[in-house]
Amino acid sequence: MQLNIKNETSKLKVVVLGQPCSMGKTPELNETYDAKSYENVKNNSYPIEEDVIHEMKEFKKALQKYDVTVLSPEILKDYNQVFARDVAFVIEDKIIISNMIADRAEELYAYKEIFKSIYFQNIYNLPKKAKVEGGDIIPHNDVVFCGAYEGKDFANIKTARTNQYAIDYLKDLFPNKTFINLPLKKDDKNPRNGILHLDCTFMPVGKDKAILYKGGFANEKDYHFLLDFFGTNNVFEVTDEELYYMNTNVFSISPEVVISENKFERLNNFMENEWNIKVEKVPYHEISKMGGLLRCSTLPLIRTNE
Repeated sequence: MQLNIKNETSKLKVVVLGQPCSMGKTPELNETYDAKSYENVKNNSYPIEEDVIHEMKEFKKALQKYDVTVLSPEILKDYNQVFARDVAFVIEDKIIISNMIADRAEELYAYKEIFKSIYFQNIYNLPKKAKVEGGDIIPHNDVVFCGAYEGKDFANIKTARTNQYAIDYLKDLFPNKTFINLPLKKDDKNPRNGILHLDCTFMPVGKDKAILYKGGFANEKDYHFLLDFFGTNNVFEVTDEELYYMNTNVFSISPEVVISENKFERLNNFMENEWNIKVEKVPYHEISKMGGLLRCSTLPLIRTNE
């Protein structure tokens, strides 16, 4: 398989979609590793497997409607494998295997058959010291936006997933790319006060548009940088409440088609009416209770060059 990912929106050909089956029991409060899961376990509203399977089937149907080849990891018994984005990510023709938090390390075993289909010299395992997850890496042609956490308390923050060491490694791997770090606010217990990954506060769509939440960045200057980068007229800004329901975490099939959650009414109407983007609406509310949404559930392998 010849990998090819240059950005978030070129026409999608092949993608891995997370595995909803055999999720195991609802975690205990001390077993959660993101604020949204913590909140929903605490409130007895954590999703059940039946609902997760239904929502991911609808997502898969939307992908296949556009002739996308959808791959699946093997099922690991009693293991949550919904969020494929954090297992690995592709930039250009290289796939980088993430050094994930210990709670999720076994997920890699489910991808062995997929990895076998990729030329081995294009598979990169990071040094142990390099911590990164795909939700913090957003390729945008010659630029790669990153969501590394810079605090000295990195090891003690469950929602800190990407460090500067990993970004420096990626810079060496892709010397022709410009890497822009956009540090995020973190909170392990309150999803309204912290951002798990960069794609939970910022997402390019179309050819030159972006969805953006101002309050997710540790430094407000980074929000203004993105406004300038895309242009104010090309940015849809989400509210605090929309951020809580993860409105930024949509997934592009092409510059003209985005898959979005069916309850994101303001965003969906705006993309269709103002940006002329076709929105395929799917139910994904239950999955959002685990701290991720549509982009989080995917690992794109091939997009066409446009």
